[in-house]
Amino acid sequence: MKFMKIGSKLDSFKTDGTNVRYVENELASDISVVVEGSRFCLHKFPLLSKCACLQKLLSSTDRNNTDDIDISGIPGGPTAFETCAKFCYGMTVTLSAYNVVATRCAAEYLGMHETVEKGNLIYKIDVFLSSSLFRSWKDSIIVLQTTKPFLPLSEDLKLVSLCIDAIATKACVDVSQVEWSYTYNKKKLAEENNGADSIKARDVPHDWWVEDLCELEIDYYKRVIMNIKTKCILGGEVIGEALKAYGYRRLSGFNKGVMEQGDLVKHKTVIETLVWLLPAEKNSVSCGFLLKLLKAVTMVNSGEVVKEQLIRRIGQQLEEASMAELLIKSHQGSETLYDVDLVQKIVMEFMRRDKNSEIEVQDDEDGFEVQEVRKFPGILSEASKLMVAKVIDSYLTEIAKDPNLPASKFIDVAEIVTSIPRPAHDALYRAIDMFLKEHPGITKGEKKRMCKLMDCRKLSVEACMHAVQNDRLPLRVVVQVLFFEQVRAAASSGSSTPDLPRGMGRELRSCGTYGSSRSVPTVMEDEWEAVATEEEMRALKSEIAALKLQEESGRKSMDRAGVTAISKIRSLIMSKKIFGKKVQLQSKGGGEKNNGGGGGGSDSSESLGSMNAAEETAKNATPSRNLTRRVSVS
Repeated sequence: MKFMKIGSKLDSFKTDGTNVRYVENELASDISVVVEGSRFCLHKFPLLSKCACLQKLLSSTDRNNTDDIDISGIPGGPTAFETCAKFCYGMTVTLSAYNVVATRCAAEYLGMHETVEKGNLIYKIDVFLSSSLFRSWKDSIIVLQTTKPFLPLSEDLKLVSLCIDAIATKACVDVSQVEWSYTYNKKKLAEENNGADSIKARDVPHDWWVEDLCELEIDYYKRVIMNIKTKCILGGEVIGEALKAYGYRRLSGFNKGVMEQGDLVKHKTVIETLVWLLPAEKNSVSCGFLLKLLKAVTMVNSGEVVKEQLIRRIGQQLEEASMAELLIKSHQGSETLYDVDLVQKIVMEFMRRDKNSEIEVQDDEDGFEVQEVRKFPGILSEASKLMVAKVIDSYLTEIAKDPNLPASKFIDVAEIVTSIPRPAHDALYRAIDMFLKEHPGITKGEKKRMCKLMDCRKLSVEACMHAVQNDRLPLRVVVQVLFFEQVRAAASSGSSTPDLPRGMGRELRSCGTYGSSRSVPTVMEDEWEAVATEEEMRALKSEIAALKLQEESGRKSMDRAGVTAISKIRSLIMSKKIFGKKVQLQSKGGGEKNNGGGGGGSDSSESLGSMNAAEETAKNATPSRNLTRRVSVS
């Protein structure tokens, strides 16, 4: 730290212990100055020769026949006035970064300018500031901090702006010219050097200054960062690192994504200022830091404008986020545990970047206005989309544990990323299964919408084994899992794919997900969506176990066993579960036909006949014909 000594005489100020200060001198004091309850018994000549303010005050006291001059409004109080008085007497005064602002403001109050006397105190202080303190990084920060109690005078004297400009200029200096202190981490450096006495020279990082600025209050910090940004020397990543360090230092619990109880108004100001200072460059700050800011914004109830700004920034780099970072607690009074709506907006913002961008161009041709729309492909890479889909699947699994979460919110979030072609749907299946487990009372329609999100063809063998034993899934999903697992097993062994009845097979092959009801009469919908009984589930489990054994037995046996297994599954589901109402309709329709009724009974009879014919075809099909059909499925 730098300091300056002014004057050469010994300090002869004394006190009598009753707040009375005097100068030990042969001459008696002829002026009394009162400052906030402290009395200074001094001499007129040294004071009046340098202080224009005291000259005016003394003339007014002479007219009022009083010897006391009250200057209780002087900045810095008795301490600052005593420093100025010692300078007037020529006594030694030491100025440093800690007292220079108070002394400068007191000198301004007393009018100690060059017009009163050459080489006055104000001139000497200004030279000390410009030639010494403002050239020192640490001293500049200390001086700026000491200006706070003297506002607005310190602002009017441009002390604040000069400090801020000095700090910003030093922060933007080339790192090769920075003398960086390693005092605070010498222990760590000694460990890196295996306990060697000499510490190896290390390169100065570009963000060497960020920790020191964390000592500033938010209003000064904001002005310093703005000044640094206007110089356009440092990149956005360095500015982002500075904002991150300030947030961790100033907001208790911020690093853990929580906000401890404290001055909420102060916390709100800090958070909103950090958001406002975020660099415009993408990836200048991490997605995790942005999500922590969003959590903090939610906790302190900041405005929607701040939230929307963060949502847009997070949506630009959502692929960097983790599941834990997306778990944003709901505000007090909310029924759900997490703020799912906020995450939904973020995911929508991410997916919006993948849509075609449109630009309208207006041209004047022969007095007519023409609008042209140009479309450009989305800017998201496949890797980014897959990373986001993986994170959202994990997020859905976690929020599914909330018993108060509506199925509609779960489905809305999941549907946003359905367009992303994921190689596997195991994570999505786990999320759906978790929701069904925690919410047994959801409606059939909600369960149907939820299961449509999953593609049974993209489930692993382990997931398929779990699904066929999962009594929470609709029966149709279990059938699809069995069918596509058999198709996959047949393809891996090089054998043919067993056939199914035309109605059922066409529906399963049509989408691979939950299936469309267009290929099956609507009268069967309730039975398709029904949950299998315990007896049927045991039968299905035994069939899938048989399939696994058959996979190991060889190609020919696989063909025969596959047809038999699928035929048994079909018979189990069709005869016992699905076609109960169908048969009744057939009988009813046939009677009407015999009595001259409509064609409804004939349609049902034809459908059943077609399925029986398809079954016979499946049993007698040659491997080559079945292989052709399998290729069309896969």
